[in-house]
Amino acid sequence: METIVDIPVKLTPAAVKEVNRLMNEPGFDKNEYLRVGVKGGGCSGMSYILGFDKKEADDELYDIEGIPVLMKKTHGIYLFGMQIDFQSGLNARGFIFNNPNASTTCGCGSSFGV
Repeated sequence: METIVDIPVKLTPAAVKEVNRLMNEPGFDKNEYLRVGVKGGGCSGMSYILGFDKKEADDELYDIEGIPVLMKKTHGIYLFGMQIDFQSGLNARGFIFNNPNASTTCGCGSSFGV
């Protein structure tokens, strides 16, 4: 697996644990990687992408805490330095994005503006 050294995003230990749990579920496609990215839309202008996907020609591949992560090079400007956490409490459950590049965020935490 070809990987790039400069890792644009970080995963907290809780996020690593949850991603590994998902990757070890029965039926998980071992040919897919964790994809982190952005897309236009959402209440603040851009939304985060987090899911499993196959590698495309314009993807960069990173090894983050032993997890193969895909990201489009053009998304780095929006995501560099971001930390992804996972919370499983009663009030909040799911992945949380802490993005130092976001000038605004929405209440749901899944979209942002730059």
